[in-house]
Amino acid sequence: MSTTKKLRLGPLPKTESTKLTFSCPASLKADLDRYAALHAQAYGEAVDATTLIPHMLEAFMAGDRGFRKGSGSKAAPPKSG
Repeated sequence: MSTTKKLRLGPLPKTESTKLTFSCPASLKADLDRYAALHAQAYGEAVDATTLIPHMLEAFMAGDRGFRKGSGSKAAPPKSG
């Protein structure tokens, strides 16, 4: 049985990034680490949860119809100040 077909998050693209720090429950961190291990097994490239989180969030937001409908396009959020 192939794990590749079961993971929603596919191979990771190379992208420019910005550092963001957040806190999460220990149980979520454990699940993220487990997902990272399955992802590495499925795609043959070791990754950690920190690498996967932005891609997971991007996939979540892309699948949120309410967000997509409200945002119109992939424009950057307005700057405050």
